[in-house]
Amino acid sequence: MVLGVILTHAKKHPALIPLFVIIGAGGVGAGLYLMRLAMFNPDVSWDKKNNPEPWNKMSPSDQYKLYSVNMDYSRLKKDRPDF
Repeated sequence: MVLGVILTHAKKHPALIPLFVIIGAGGVGAGLYLMRLAMFNPDVSWDKKNNPEPWNKMSPSDQYKLYSVNMDYSRLKKDRPDF
C-alpha cells in the first residue's frame, strides 16, 4: 500500500526519487545500528539465566564500540577484579 503510493508519487515527481532513496537508506541504517546495539552491546542481557551479567565476562582487549579513534585494545591490561 505505502510502496504503491511512493511509486506513484515518484512517477509524477521524479525529482523526489533521491529524497526517497536517502530517507529509506537512513531508516535502514538506523534499524541496523539499533539491531547491532541490541545484539552485541555488553550492557544488554538477553539471556538472564546463563549469563546475567555479560559486562563482567568482557576482557579489556574486547572492542565493543563501533568506531574507536587511536585506541589499540589488544595492549590493555586487566584493571578490575574477577567476580
